[in-house]
Amino acid sequence: MNETVNIILAFIAGLALGTLFFGGLWFTVKRAVASTNPSIFILISFVLRMAIVLVGFYLVGSGNLQRFVIALAGFIIARFFVIHFTKTKPAITEKEANHET
Repeated sequence: MNETVNIILAFIAGLALGTLFFGGLWFTVKRAVASTNPSIFILISFVLRMAIVLVGFYLVGSGNLQRFVIALAGFIIARFFVIHFTKTKPAITEKEANHET
């Protein structure tokens, strides 16, 4: 029972780390467009996101390969959630609108 709880917690931690990483990436790209110096903004964001994720995986794994792999699975699944929830509809241009009518 205790091992099952540890596996579930590792999966939830992986989801949280993935959401933080990929959500932060989405936020960075959205903000970098309007930034005066986007390269510094992107570099700082990357370093912060990587540091948080690496420390998180280190703490979740704790020398246990099974928990590490489960957390990695949660991390990858979170990528698809972030992609799904941040997807924007493409804007319809005037030329496309005229062809539809």
